[in-house]
Amino acid sequence: MEIFKSNKVYDFMGKRIPFLGLSSLLVIASIVLLLTKGVNFGIDFVGGTIVQVKYDKKAPIKDIRSTLKSTSYANASITEFGSPEEIVIRITGSSSDLANDIGDEMTQILKSTGKFEIRRVDIVGPKVGGELREKGIMALCLSLLVILAYVSFRFEWRFAVASIFALAHDVIIALGAISLFNIEVNLDILAAILTILGYSLNDTIIVFDRIREGVQTSKEKILNKVVNESVSRTLSRTTLTSLTTFFVVATLFFFGGEIIHGFAFTMLVGVIVGTYSSIFVAASFLVQLNFSISNFRAKEAEKLKRQKEKDKMRAMYEKGTV
Repeated sequence: MEIFKSNKVYDFMGKRIPFLGLSSLLVIASIVLLLTKGVNFGIDFVGGTIVQVKYDKKAPIKDIRSTLKSTSYANASITEFGSPEEIVIRITGSSSDLANDIGDEMTQILKSTGKFEIRRVDIVGPKVGGELREKGIMALCLSLLVILAYVSFRFEWRFAVASIFALAHDVIIALGAISLFNIEVNLDILAAILTILGYSLNDTIIVFDRIREGVQTSKEKILNKVVNESVSRTLSRTTLTSLTTFFVVATLFFFGGEIIHGFAFTMLVGVIVGTYSSIFVAASFLVQLNFSISNFRAKEAEKLKRQKEKDKMRAMYEKGTV
């Protein structure tokens, strides 16, 4: 199935400056958001307790806040969770605050607010939360380093640097969207960001593979034209893959329930931005890094020559002539 004609070449590189300008604006806006507003870390990373409560009718949030004000949980955050009958109470505190059985304690405190049941109590100590945050950041940085090494080994350093720029672009914009919409950052969000890295890298590698193939087989000497041909040939595949993923993630976002809302939102942003970057950003960075077709072809010819010499020596050895 083809959405775009395979024999038509689109002039992506002719418009790379406007696209890079748009990406720069989005990245700068995201960084400003992260520096000024920051992100809303969940208890996975800062420590605390989440108590999920389901009432038999609409939850009386005002009464609950009023009741908690007279207790040690006066600073607790109370939000609706998926339906008007269900709420989540978020409590931040030290390990000493978390020593009691909070489920039973909440049952006693809230008994005057109506009929309800405690559906979930999640407790994370602040020390564990800090360790999870540090290890999460470390996992993200190590992923980028491994990707850099892998792409350098498979292609060449300019491809690797371009792919890292594209991946950093995707992650920063996704984090900016998380900050803008005040999505709670927990382990699910970290998993979504790492998934975005893998998804975007897969698309970028396919585009780079086609560019390398075009450089090797085409007689064209102008890089912009080779990149335009290569990206145009992968356009249908990239669009179909992205649309399929988008519809699945959109279904999770709208019908998956509140508990995976943050994960699905991050994935939605990641799929859109990752598709955009693999088409418009990664290849543009490659052109900006002054990738040389002639030098690449000379290196490939030298590799082929050495391989033929090795094959010749192996054949002579097998025949017993050396």
